[in-house]
Amino acid sequence: MAQLLRIDSSSRLHDSHTREIADSFEHKWLRKNPDDKIVRRDLVRTKIPHIEAATIAAFYAPPDQHTQTMKAATVLSDALIAELMAADAILISAPMYNFSIPSALKAYIDHVVRINRTFGFDEKKGFSGLLKGKPVTVITAYGAAGYFGGDFAPMNFLTPYLKALLGFLGFTDMTFIFVEGTTLDPSALAASRRQADADIERAVSQGLRPGRTGQAAQ
Repeated sequence: MAQLLRIDSSSRLHDSHTREIADSFEHKWLRKNPDDKIVRRDLVRTKIPHIEAATIAAFYAPPDQHTQTMKAATVLSDALIAELMAADAILISAPMYNFSIPSALKAYIDHVVRINRTFGFDEKKGFSGLLKGKPVTVITAYGAAGYFGGDFAPMNFLTPYLKALLGFLGFTDMTFIFVEGTTLDPSALAASRRQADADIERAVSQGLRPGRTGQAAQ
């Protein structure tokens, strides 16, 4: 039995394209792997606070030098990282807000990007990600069209940022599935949704398991 960690970040609890596509992914995943476990981390229903100074100080202080304040400040980070470590695969749904990720997702990221826990540093070798061997699927949605090779491509900071961040943490098996034009022509959106569904079928059929070599959809 494998464990899939699903992370949702859309502020829309209803009528959210990323949540709906993530639902479709989860349904297809369980249809193929009925014994698997889904762990849900909804960053809107259960808000993650912005990182504070005490938390940052604790991240960079040796554990044996942690004060009670520092220990308390890292409880949430410890729990979120343990959840990531326990997962065999990750599913992230993230709509574009003002050309980048939702602030709810950024708050989560700030708690899990942590030296000696999710990434390491060596003076000779430099930085290295510690979350290796976990396939990750990212579902994104864009209100306009043209973010992939079109007029809006220079303003797409969502996909490049998440690719860079996930790579920094050690993820090498990344699949990106997206819909564009969610506020535009309904027929174009329907075609984009059909393509997303086909991409989900392909991703799930390939078997999202640790060690699988995946490719990011563009």
